[in-house]
Amino acid sequence: LLSEADALAKQGRYAEAAHLLLFRSIVDIEERLPDFMRPALTSRDIADADALPAQARTAFSSIARIVERGIFAVRPVDEQGWTEARSAYERFAFGKSWA
Repeated sequence: LLSEADALAKQGRYAEAAHLLLFRSIVDIEERLPDFMRPALTSRDIADADALPAQARTAFSSIARIVERGIFAVRPVDEQGWTEARSAYERFAFGKSWA
């Protein structure tokens, strides 16, 4: 996944790369907390949910905020936004955020 997202970012497709991380994070949550996810949940709902450990919630929230900003605020995700989203995903998926 990270290599695919990195390839998109390398092409300057930062918003798509960050969006890919958001979708993958949702899949990760579904796998770790299968009883939690429901189709009606928004990224904000997930980011506010106490069901996620605090560190995972914080990292997910960072990714969601960057993606939302690019979609709804019409502020394109730039290289800095991509870097922030990638770093947050690493904390979310590989750090101790689920401990």
